[in-house]
Amino acid sequence: MKNILITLLVAAMFSGQAQSFKDKLQKKKDSLEKAAKEKLNAGSNNGAPKLTNEEVIKGLKEALSVGTNSASSLAGKTDGFLKNTRLFIPWPEEAKDMKAKLITMGFAKKINEFETSLNRAAEQAALKAAPVFIDAITNMSVADGFAILKGADTSATSFLRKTTSQPLYDKFLPIVKDAVNSVKVTSYWNPLATTYNKLPGVKKQNPDLDDYVTRRAINGLMILIADEEVNIRKNPMARVSDLLKKVFGS
Repeated sequence: MKNILITLLVAAMFSGQAQSFKDKLQKKKDSLEKAAKEKLNAGSNNGAPKLTNEEVIKGLKEALSVGTNSASSLAGKTDGFLKNTRLFIPWPEEAKDMKAKLITMGFAKKINEFETSLNRAAEQAALKAAPVFIDAITNMSVADGFAILKGADTSATSFLRKTTSQPLYDKFLPIVKDAVNSVKVTSYWNPLATTYNKLPGVKKQNPDLDDYVTRRAINGLMILIADEEVNIRKNPMARVSDLLKKVFGS
């Protein structure tokens, strides 16, 4: 009988210890799970309010608006194209043989004047470019917006270039034509073309200067818009509104 009592006491003691150990393990597990949830919540919030779909789209459109306005202003300054090696519009590539021949004939100064006129036309047109770009970004979808937000530093500019190139061209061409007429591009071109086309055995040259300047001007503006987009993404000081701070700060 005594042995039975001792056995029961020992079993009860180990049972109590096992239950105590089990309780401690459960408490430890609960504590770890709680800490993990708190960490996850802190990481997901990161001190920033959650963005709505509408805010993302509005923020990206605003960023593009800021970028296009700034690009238009920079490119539209005197020498904005002419003295910027990334934007400079050179003699048309299709007429390079004509240029080489005219230089040997002593027309280098006239060629420089013509190239200057091309860039002056682009500068004038750039001053009126911003509304054309703004109108072109109004149909951005939610899917486009989140892809751009999570994409590369110039994703918005790439989207603008890819989806609006033809509408931009159509709307920008008349602006360029006015600028080409204003700075008298053809008055610099015609004497050169007339002289060259009179030479025996040469292929007659008459490039579409309006088309050439339009495409080069749009490309130059896109380069500057990309610069502005990168700046907004990387530089908090460039986020000039609360919405831009919220979208790109998160």
